[in-house]
Amino acid sequence: MSRASFSAWLARRPLLQWLRKELILAPLEPILHPSPWRLSWLGLSVFLGNALFGWIWSAWLPQPYENLSLRVMASLLGCSLMSGRINHDPGSPLTRMLFGLVFWLELPVFFSWMYLGNSGSAVWLATMVAMVLIYYHVTDWRLATLGTIMGALLAWALFQYFGPASPPVPENQRAVHAVVFAFAWSVALMLNLSSANLRREHLSSALATMGIMAHELRTPLSTAALIGDAIQLEVQRQPDNPRAPQLDKLALRLHTLVRNMNHQIDMQIANAKLLQLPRYTELVSAAKLVSEVVAAYPYPSSRQRECVKVLVHHDFNFRSSTTQFSQVLDNLMKNALHSLMAADSRYPHGALRIEVGLLQERGRIVVADDGMGIEAALLPQIFKPFFSSSHGTGHGLGLAFCQQVVQSAGGGIHVKSEYAVGAIFTIELPLVRQLRNKEA
Repeated sequence: MSRASFSAWLARRPLLQWLRKELILAPLEPILHPSPWRLSWLGLSVFLGNALFGWIWSAWLPQPYENLSLRVMASLLGCSLMSGRINHDPGSPLTRMLFGLVFWLELPVFFSWMYLGNSGSAVWLATMVAMVLIYYHVTDWRLATLGTIMGALLAWALFQYFGPASPPVPENQRAVHAVVFAFAWSVALMLNLSSANLRREHLSSALATMGIMAHELRTPLSTAALIGDAIQLEVQRQPDNPRAPQLDKLALRLHTLVRNMNHQIDMQIANAKLLQLPRYTELVSAAKLVSEVVAAYPYPSSRQRECVKVLVHHDFNFRSSTTQFSQVLDNLMKNALHSLMAADSRYPHGALRIEVGLLQERGRIVVADDGMGIEAALLPQIFKPFFSSSHGTGHGLGLAFCQQVVQSAGGGIHVKSEYAVGAIFTIELPLVRQLRNKEA
C-alpha cells in the first residue's frame, strides 16, 4: 500500500487517526515537568517515604508482611535522583533512563510485591490505588501503562519463586479489587491523557501564532526591498549626482538588512514547526554542511564573519535533513554571535569555532564561543520550549528546535558553559559510514 492510499484509508477512520496521533506521533515525556528541584524532591520523597512507612507498617500499625531489606533498597533508589550528577540535566538520556527505572522499580514492582505479601489487605489495596495515580503523574501515560502491566507481572513472577508463604488474596475479594484497580487506572489514564493534550494544544497555539507573525513581517520587508531597488535605480539614472555614492551605500545597507531579516524570519518559521518536524533520512556530509552554513550565514559585519573558524578533523556522514540541520547550525551560530556581542568582543579570529570530528565511533559537531556564556543555574532549562537565557531578547524556541532535530537523527546535544567564559555545544551523531580522514 502506497503512502497516499494509506493516508486516504486512514482518513476514513477517525479512531485510528486518533490512536496514531496519541500513540505514535505525540512526543514521549519520560519525566513530566522536569527540573532539578522536582527530581530532587521526588528522590527525597522516595527516600523518606520508604523509611516512614517502613516504620509505620512494622511498629505503629503492623501489617502481616514488611521487609526491612526491601525498604532500604527502595530508599536508596530515591537517593540516586538527589545526586547533582543526575538531576542537573533532566533532559539527558541518562537522567530520563534512571528516572524511569527508579519509579518503575519503586512503584509497580515494589508495591505489587508488598500487595501480594500482605494478601491484598485493605491497606495495600488503597496503597496500590495511590501508586497507580502517582505513577501516571510522574511520567507519560504510555510509559505508565506499559510500566504498570510489566511491573505487576514481574513482581508476581518473582513472588512465586522468592516470596514469603503468604496466603493469596481471598477469592471473594478478587472481583472487588479488580473493580477498584480498573477505576483507579481509568481515572489516572484519562487525567494524564487530557493533561498531555492540553500541554500540546497550548504549545501548538503559541507556535502557530509565532509562525503567523513571522509571515506577516514579510510584507513590510518586501516594501523596504522595493525602496532599496528604487534608490539604486535612481543612482543609475543620475550617476553624476554628488550624493550618488551615499545613496548607493544606503540602498546596499537596506538590502542587507532585508536579507538578514528574511533569514531571521525563516529561522522563526522553522522553529515554530517544533511539533510538526518530519523525520528525514538524507545522507548528510557534516563537513560540507558546516562549510555551506558558515558561508551562507548573513553576518551583520565583516568582523563577525572573520571571527568564525572552521576545523574539520574527520568528515563523517549521518542521516537527517540538510535543511533542518542547516537551521540547527544557524541557531547555534546566531546564539554564539549574540553572546560575543554581549561580551563586547572584538571578534578575534577563532572567537567562534566550529569543529567536525569523530569520538568513540560517533560523529561530533562542536560549536564553541568565547562570549558571555550561560549561568550554571540556567543550563538544565535551555532546551525547553519558550525558555530563554537572554533575559527577554529571545523566544526560547531555537535550542528546543535544535534538540528535536538532533534527536530525530538518533543523536544528542549537550552544552558546557561558564558565565563570562563562553559556551561549548556538542552534537553527537551516529555514523552512516566513515569517510577518508581529512585534516584542516
